[in-house]
Amino acid sequence: MINICLVGLGGMGTVHWNNYKYIEDCKVVASVGCSENDRKNAGEWGIPLFSDIEQMLDAVHVDVVDICTPTFMHYEQAMKSLSRGVHTFIEKPISLHKDQAVSLYDTAEKNSAILFVGQAVRFTKEYNILKELVASEKYGKTLDASFERLSAVPRWAVGGWMFDKDKSGHLPFDLHIHDLDLIISIFGTPAGYSYTSAGNKAKEYKEQYRFTYKYDDFNISAEAAWFNADIPFTARWRVYFENAVVINNGTNVIAYQFDHESFIFDTTEKRKITTGINVPPTAMYLNELNHFITCIREKKYSGIIQKDEIFAVLEILESVSFGM
Repeated sequence: MINICLVGLGGMGTVHWNNYKYIEDCKVVASVGCSENDRKNAGEWGIPLFSDIEQMLDAVHVDVVDICTPTFMHYEQAMKSLSRGVHTFIEKPISLHKDQAVSLYDTAEKNSAILFVGQAVRFTKEYNILKELVASEKYGKTLDASFERLSAVPRWAVGGWMFDKDKSGHLPFDLHIHDLDLIISIFGTPAGYSYTSAGNKAKEYKEQYRFTYKYDDFNISAEAAWFNADIPFTARWRVYFENAVVINNGTNVIAYQFDHESFIFDTTEKRKITTGINVPPTAMYLNELNHFITCIREKKYSGIIQKDEIFAVLEILESVSFGM
């Protein structure tokens, strides 16, 4: 049995709690948190709540510490578990600074612990379809690609921490990180990049970004936004190959060619689990957590989430958000 401690019982903590119930031979046996919501959920779920990770580790045997707290808390909390050799899952982003991420991975390796970062979109069928098409060149070489991830401004953030750049990294670290992670994991690290941004002058953050990533033979564009408008969450991409255009319209992945009927890829999932957050029912969190638990059982590092890719993503986002 893999014993798990959940750190932070808010939106993502609830997502993880709901998904662990569908994974065999693992159990959430403890939690860490200080908010009224943490106390409420821990009571309803029947698990002990501690105020600190070290206090919890002194009292309960756990194999995994799963960190679902706001971004600015990740580094300090993960250091506590990794320093004691406990496998650790950190929701994205691992941190706001590359040097902190490097330090966390170094600490994990030094203490024989597995560190896993929750880049959940990699565990969707849509991602794996695109990755295979690019690698196999089934429709020829990539000529152009575009990604889009848009939402209303996150007014749900407790205490407004999302609007403090030093705590959240703002929009690039909240939304664009998903698409940049996909881009780098599928196409590699770009040779260069540029971006523009826009937003209301009265606000301390930019509400919309457009990015261009340069590769040897093609470019990739991406848009991310926290719109000051109540729009539905939107996540789409389009890739132009030599012999086809493949579009993920948010519902289906479809390949269009001349002299062929359009082809709809199979993206159905056997089990979709309600998230409780602004993400529709999905299998990606279950796939992600099941992969991590499998890595723990088999005492191996993930072959899907690579630390060098995590570092490459952070290096770009840190430059965009903090001008470094």
